Amino acid sequence: MGSLLINQDRIADKEGFIKLCPFNALAIKDGNVTINAGCRMCMLCVKKSLNGEIEFKKEDLTLDKSKWNGICVYVDHEAGEIHPVTYELICKAKELAGKIGHKVYCLYIGSDIKKNARELLHYGIDEVIVCDYPALSKFRIEPYTAVFESYINTYKPCAILIGATPVGRQLAPRVAARFKTGLTADCTILDILDNTDLVQIRPAFGGNIMAEILTPASRPQMATVRYKVMTPAARIATETGKITFMPVNEGMLKSDIEVLHTKKKEKAKSLEQADIIVAAGRGVKTRDDMNMIYELANALGAEVAATRPLVEAGWFDSRRQIGLSGRTVRPKLIVTCGVSGTVQFAAGMNASDNIIAINNNPDAPIFKVAHYGIVGDIYEIVPKLTERIKSAGRV
Repeated sequence: MGSLLINQDRIADKEGFIKLCPFNALAIKDGNVTINAGCRMCMLCVKKSLNGEIEFKKEDLTLDKSKWNGICVYVDHEAGEIHPVTYELICKAKELAGKIGHKVYCLYIGSDIKKNARELLHYGIDEVIVCDYPALSKFRIEPYTAVFESYINTYKPCAILIGATPVGRQLAPRVAARFKTGLTADCTILDILDNTDLVQIRPAFGGNIMAEILTPASRPQMATVRYKVMTPAARIATETGKITFMPVNEGMLKSDIEVLHTKKKEKAKSLEQADIIVAAGRGVKTRDDMNMIYELANALGAEVAATRPLVEAGWFDSRRQIGLSGRTVRPKLIVTCGVSGTVQFAAGMNASDNIIAINNNPDAPIFKVAHYGIVGDIYEIVPKLTERIKSAGRV
């Protein structure tokens, strides 16, 4: 990484010089040559700068990594009730910390959260950092970011894991910007090197490739992870670690936002919480044919989900979509009907305990992730399967 340095005094013909860039990223402003957002860092301007008009300045990669220690998990919660993604991140944090000999911390921000903070000690962490103030009872971005910043300046964690929840998606980029550090969103795989560099892997280009991202020149390293992607930590009977209350300056708690009223959304059946799911794909030819899918789901006591094409066709609400651009699920059983199993879909369900795939194409990608595969026409198999389940009794 680095930046482009313009030596204005070396540019004899500014009008002619800005034409060097094929992306029109060079412009003249107030008599000086400037670089705008069109820059692709292709370095063509540097190569054509025969007199050093533009130079590439490498970023200083010197960083004392020994000053940054510990893996931190941000405790996502609503009114103190801890979101399950937190326990998934704790499990991964313990795994990463074990590889490099670091401690695991939890940062818990809110009001009247001392009791719930104690619950975290049953998951094998080293320390829960609690910032408990009445002004933090409702999530407001300015004070939460300020408290997070104070925590990082005090404890200097090597890496921070945050759930990709509505709160986490707002908070993580704000905090990353404060420290001019990298943030990788929606990671599916996390690992760590001996030098404490966090290996962050996420799908890119619509899931066609898996991007491996490292930020070796900055700390803390930050990543968000979707719910149900990782295995949750197991609760143990005894408490370990300790709780530390972190005081902050009252000025940090001020906000230009005033929460006048909050109204809870009516709880809908959550696909992520379902133990059994029946998923429909493009093998279902018409909307009326979905009746056989619903009959199978009713026989199993399952939730019905779909692939992206069926959602885009208007057959399903987007909340019923499984995949990278939909929901990530981890049921005990998922039955896919006429689903081809693209990378995008598989990434949203391949951690399920049991996967049964029904497809008439023996080469369908879904069979690569399925535990049990049935090659055949769903219009013949699904009704027969439904009848067998009904006659045997619900599973």
